[in-house]
Amino acid sequence: MSHDRPAPLTRRQLLWEVGGGALGIGLSQLAAASTHFPPKAKRAIFIFLPGGISHIDTFDYKPALAANHGKETKGANTITPFFGKRGTVMRSPWEFSRHGQSGAYVSSLLPHLAARADDLTFIHSMVSRSNSHGPALFQMSTGFVFQGFPSAGAWISYGLGSMNENLPAFVVLPDPRGLPPGGVAHWGNGFLPAAHQGVIFGRQEEPIADIRPQSGVSEAAQAATYDLVTRLNEDHLRANPGEDALVARIRAYELAARMQLSAPEVTGISGESETTRQAYGLNDPEMRAYGYNCLLARRLLEKGVRVIQMYNGGHFGKPRINWDAHEDLVTNHGKLARVMDQPTAALIGDLKQRGMLDDTLIVWTTEFGRLPISEGLGEGGRDHNPEGYTSFLCGAGLKRGFHYGSTDELGYKAGENPVTVYDLHATVLHLLGLDHTRLTYYHNGLQRRLTDVHGQVLTSLLA
Repeated sequence: MSHDRPAPLTRRQLLWEVGGGALGIGLSQLAAASTHFPPKAKRAIFIFLPGGISHIDTFDYKPALAANHGKETKGANTITPFFGKRGTVMRSPWEFSRHGQSGAYVSSLLPHLAARADDLTFIHSMVSRSNSHGPALFQMSTGFVFQGFPSAGAWISYGLGSMNENLPAFVVLPDPRGLPPGGVAHWGNGFLPAAHQGVIFGRQEEPIADIRPQSGVSEAAQAATYDLVTRLNEDHLRANPGEDALVARIRAYELAARMQLSAPEVTGISGESETTRQAYGLNDPEMRAYGYNCLLARRLLEKGVRVIQMYNGGHFGKPRINWDAHEDLVTNHGKLARVMDQPTAALIGDLKQRGMLDDTLIVWTTEFGRLPISEGLGEGGRDHNPEGYTSFLCGAGLKRGFHYGSTDELGYKAGENPVTVYDLHATVLHLLGLDHTRLTYYHNGLQRRLTDVHGQVLTSLLA
């Protein structure tokens, strides 16, 4: 089934006629999901690390950094940093060693992910269009460096629909310490129908804001209120069939009513074993919040959520709660890695143990990497590097324990097989059974798509 569509109004009117109202729209989308070709993955998790985690201190081993430590880069090899403070070559503070049957090099910063190296599919030659956080973050989230475009999760929801009627198709699990720059625009629907925007699940104490009925209101009174609001909304929608925001609002209220029953079941973890709690770090005060998000991600996938966008790091003020290690690489990455490493590895292992990794796709990425030089003479930070960095995929349809692409000897620029964000998005859609050139939406005279006019599927990664 092609997702090349005419103007959205025609689609909404058609769904109204065949679906019998706003609830029919939701159920029609639930039933109509199809793919361009047989998918390898049914669902996806995006794990995003705002700030720019350093590839050369995690998964991209560069012995030349130690050999040239303290030396300046000159001539054709001169490295120009984002903030203009040119330092000298800086070795990694962490030791690298080989792991698993694949022999993947992983630093001591990430011991738990190192133990899962044979499950991971590494891309060591990622490049970004921007060296500034905002545009680079938006490109990874939406395919474009400007705000206003649909997020990857919204495109997946639009292309595949929902696998359940009691939970959102697209759920967002932000870092409870703060949102990334741009906030909700990173999981917005852009010009796609509003129903495809991400729904935020928050802290463990109250994962979904205002989900519980108001105290003192009986079930009968609440049901009567729902019936009245539904009738009024449907009357208004019939008179104004092009009101996409109203369609989305009606669906949101209907979904919220169903979630009053389904959400407590999925967000409550009292039935999880102590072994599971320890694996996700729920008994550790520092990693508990992110660990809960990782465990919740697994539970949401089990209940039929299509796509999850999860964050580790967010706040860009002071103190800096993200991976933007300008001042002190050891302190910054050390604190953040301790929170991220164990729960992420636990999620991968848990999905694998349950047999879910065979039809789930995990995308672990950041907006850019870090430079191989120190930020300023004698300082211990690293500046932004969009010229080459590492991401990894994991799960359905991929060669596991596989490495693709490379950077130069210092880890500065992508050398072999540079991979753009467009290529990454094209590959993700391909694994979900969607042709990125055919998943389009008509907007302002153009058939828009996640990958704009770019992107190649990375067939070398596919099993």
